[in-house]
Amino acid sequence: MVKISDLPSFDAADYLDSEEAITAYLNAILEENDDALLAEALGDIAKAKGMTQIARDAGIGRESLYKALRSGASPRFDTINRVLGALGVKLVAVPKDVTAI
Repeated sequence: MVKISDLPSFDAADYLDSEEAITAYLNAILEENDDALLAEALGDIAKAKGMTQIARDAGIGRESLYKALRSGASPRFDTINRVLGALGVKLVAVPKDVTAI
């Protein structure tokens, strides 16, 4: 029997190695409509791109960024928007019945 502790840890940041992967990941997370999950996903993306640089580009202290994007966090929209800008992505509104842009 395999124990959980025997399994390798999974870090989504390890797989976010292209703009396409980041976009697909972020779109899938947004479909879940879960603000805590979005914050955690942005943390994964920031980690993949370099947390220190993303914090600098967003104008947020590195430690504050870690806190804002940790599991279970509920960052303000302003923080989310600044991080998205630093990541080079933006949110776009589309009608609900449209499945892809």
